[in-house]
Amino acid sequence: MKKVVGTLLFTVLTLTPSLACTNLLVGKAASTDGSTMVTYSADSYALYGELYHWPAATYPAGTMLDVYEWDSHKYLGKIPQVARTYNVIGNMNEHQLCIGETTFGGRDELVDSTGLIDYGSLIYIALQRAKTAREAIRIMTDLVAAYGYYSGGESFSIVDKDEVWIMEMIGKGVGNKGAVWVAVRIPDDCIAAHANQSRIHQFPLKDKENCLYSKDVITFAREKGYFKGKDEDFSFSKAYNPLDWGGLRFCEARVWSYYNQYTDRGAQWLPYVLGEDPTPMPLYVKPNHKLGVGDLMRSMRDHYEGTVFDPTSDVAAGPFHSPYRFHPLAWEVDNVKYAFERPISTQQTAFTFIGQMRNDLPDEVGGVFWFGVDDARFTVYNPIYPCMTQTPECYRVGNGDFTHFSWTSAFWIHNWVANMAYARYNQTLSDAKSLQDKLEGAYLNNQKQVEQKALDLLKTSRQSAVSFLTDYSISTAQAALNEWKSLGEYLIVKYMDGVVKKEENGKFINNPHGGSQYPNRPKFDDGFLRRIVEDRGEWLREKEIKN
Repeated sequence: MKKVVGTLLFTVLTLTPSLACTNLLVGKAASTDGSTMVTYSADSYALYGELYHWPAATYPAGTMLDVYEWDSHKYLGKIPQVARTYNVIGNMNEHQLCIGETTFGGRDELVDSTGLIDYGSLIYIALQRAKTAREAIRIMTDLVAAYGYYSGGESFSIVDKDEVWIMEMIGKGVGNKGAVWVAVRIPDDCIAAHANQSRIHQFPLKDKENCLYSKDVITFAREKGYFKGKDEDFSFSKAYNPLDWGGLRFCEARVWSYYNQYTDRGAQWLPYVLGEDPTPMPLYVKPNHKLGVGDLMRSMRDHYEGTVFDPTSDVAAGPFHSPYRFHPLAWEVDNVKYAFERPISTQQTAFTFIGQMRNDLPDEVGGVFWFGVDDARFTVYNPIYPCMTQTPECYRVGNGDFTHFSWTSAFWIHNWVANMAYARYNQTLSDAKSLQDKLEGAYLNNQKQVEQKALDLLKTSRQSAVSFLTDYSISTAQAALNEWKSLGEYLIVKYMDGVVKKEENGKFINNPHGGSQYPNRPKFDDGFLRRIVEDRGEWLREKEIKN
């Protein structure tokens, strides 16, 4: 399988959270159009953002499938291939099944280095073999039972056109092949999220319609000394991924931000995220209004703006009020530990998506894989239909890579623009957002018209409908790349050397003689200047000169 690094774990001081990936979920009765929805950000400093494609295929009996670890591309072994696989575009297949993940790691002693199936392989093998979320759960858990689970603790979002599930899984250590796991169905009228911290606590042991779990999920915890209470009090999260401060502020805070946006209970759960109340947030909640694709686009661009976690006003935000923190995220001064906030939108994102699945439409039309590369704040979510037979050149595997720049790669163009914008954040954001709103607004406004044409074609020829949606997905992605490249050219001209060129009606202004107009020279805001005075004021203060 294609090498993909879905998450990246690293240790900062004594804090060891997984600082990667966010999933937001929406049940079909909680969405504006009856869609089930799921988001994902593949946050990694070593992942190249591209759109993967596994065409549908048939295989003769005896065919074997090579399994490579998703993170490192390390060869793990072979397993039998199935007779037929489905078309997969990114993380959605032709039957509107979509899978995302966030890694929580959990207990180190439960990693099985002898296993053959890692979490990334579980996702893409299941997408090629399953039509529904329940079938995917069965396939994924059967695979690790048969061949061993290679990765650390993982939360999976497994969503089809009818049902939304969260499944959490962790291995049992070397010598104990398989994994312990639990999967909970999210009610249709609710939203949910997970962000690198196990979120399933107590679960209904007798509700087999809405909760599935390994038969030893509790007994194994007892054997290992992780749990001693009654079965009904068992918490998967507390047993296999005990919460620490990093799990709260780096991980659960992102879930809190999503819930805070769409419920009136943010203040109620804030003490938990601040470590003042041990009562965890619910796994799922009812939103105060129904959500659409546009809402999830905005949520994936969240930096805690307007909340107590807002990073845009402290000294580290600099003169341009940036929400981005590079390195270190956590540090120590005089034996006291500190850390910055870790929001949903982050610079190290390789690709991000919003999966939209609809049960009132044929699979060819009902599933939309809204796909973007790089940081969600500076990406464009393009409509990609998972029935398509080829991927856009700008997203195609092999068009550039992590160490080779390509002017035709969306990953590199978006990174080029974003890295210019980061340095002048509060000045450049409106330029990027204006183009985002234009492109994404057009996609959303045209969606019904495009899909109606596909439905009309589908009545007489599936091939014609698939060809139309393939062409549409490719053309919108390529056009967006061209517009984003033009944005980069515009930004370098407008903001060169710390000034801002004058413009009128979208065009830069020359002086009355046709020469260059002297640019604006915006000053740092008073708050930032005062902080400079506090730090270096005596040295920088203008002094009287003695003659």
